[in-house]
Amino acid sequence: MRGDTLKSYRFREERESDWRKLDLILTRAENSGVNALSDDEMTALPRLYRQAVSSLSVAKSISLDQNVIIYLESLCTRAYFFVYGARTTLGERIMDFLRRGWPEAVSGAVGTTLLAFLFFFGGIGLAFFLCMQDMDWFWTFHNESLFDGRNPDATVEYLRSTIYTDPNDHGQSDLAAFSGFLFNNNAQISLFAFALGFAFGLPTAWLLLYNGVTIGSLYAVFWQKGLGFEFTGWLMIHGVTELFAITLAGAAGFVIGGAVAFPGRMTRLASARAAGQKAATMAMGCVIMLVIAALLEGFGRQLINSDVARYTIAAVSLFLWCAYFYLPRAGRDT
Repeated sequence: MRGDTLKSYRFREERESDWRKLDLILTRAENSGVNALSDDEMTALPRLYRQAVSSLSVAKSISLDQNVIIYLESLCTRAYFFVYGARTTLGERIMDFLRRGWPEAVSGAVGTTLLAFLFFFGGIGLAFFLCMQDMDWFWTFHNESLFDGRNPDATVEYLRSTIYTDPNDHGQSDLAAFSGFLFNNNAQISLFAFALGFAFGLPTAWLLLYNGVTIGSLYAVFWQKGLGFEFTGWLMIHGVTELFAITLAGAAGFVIGGAVAFPGRMTRLASARAAGQKAATMAMGCVIMLVIAALLEGFGRQLINSDVARYTIAAVSLFLWCAYFYLPRAGRDT
């Protein structure tokens, strides 16, 4: 026992000065940031880290004092994040997310995006077709108060007044409330479509289909009254971004659902964890899209009454999103 104690003492005495130097450098970096280190300290950091790792390996192999091992483990762990960890600021991480992380996650999920598109716009097409055949289907899908009078019984004049605004019109508060309802509804659908994807993607498919039915049945009301062109312009000025966000949120849910349903050689939990980073990146981006859609809706609804301007904004926004996600550009890894 006495021999082991002496061996541990000599081992520590020979190397402790380097450990203390490393400890001082790490403490300075932790308190003041890496930029506070001098050139000599920056140069010494990786060398002292490697020496500490070597000391830890030796200490474990010859079963030295447990306190020494614990100290070295803590020291090496602290040093690791400064030697190999990311040295980027929050702003740099955000820019990397916008330049690479988000568009790469979306462009790498084309299959699930198409699947989400089919469920979402399939629901729109199904409800539109059924309602155009028989408007009683509208009441099957909705109750009387859901769209604040925007239903098959509304007059053409009333429906038109809801898509063309007058700054002096006292009904602006009602229109703002309706637009707020659409935004909140779509935001909730997006959140749940992503979050419930782990259940093999089935809730995601249902939510996309249901939200599509909601939009399709409302669209049929305006179309039947001869306002389909006008309603499309009103919806698409912000709807391109908002509906795209819902589709991508559904795609993120399907990414997780696919990983759970078809885990391959991994466990279902491990497969879902592996797919979770891509899906979460897509979902985080959807939040940005919904905020942009809210801004387009807020300003566009109040300031733009021209059909030509509305369709132009919709077309430009669609082009920009597709170019951002799917066109190759410099800076992306191949």
